[in-house]
Amino acid sequence: GALRDDLVTAVRRAVPDAVLGGDPDPAGRLPANAHFSFPGCEGDSLLLLLDAQGIACSTGSACTAGIAQPSHVLLATGTDPDLARGTLRFSLGHTSTEEDVKALAEAIGPAVERARTAGLS
Repeated sequence: GALRDDLVTAVRRAVPDAVLGGDPDPAGRLPANAHFSFPGCEGDSLLLLLDAQGIACSTGSACTAGIAQPSHVLLATGTDPDLARGTLRFSLGHTSTEEDVKALAEAIGPAVERARTAGLS
């Protein structure tokens, strides 16, 4: 959970309006998972921008990744469809390091800015 908490802190610092999904209490969250929605962004755009920097993430759950529509789970919980489309899931594994979190911290802010700009066209 500590590395996940570092990831959450890093994303919130880089993108203050990012919306953390799930239980706000760290004790109620999965220890190796963080899910964010980025207002004004398309998740697919963010995914491609981060992938180009070597950062792996997903626009959906492991069982629905690759489906080009907002998460049915998020929609069922009342999440706005536009916000749901800007969602990314970050999963940590046994090989994940603090350096991985630092790389995300450096990449996520510029990626969100670019994705938001692209969404205006």
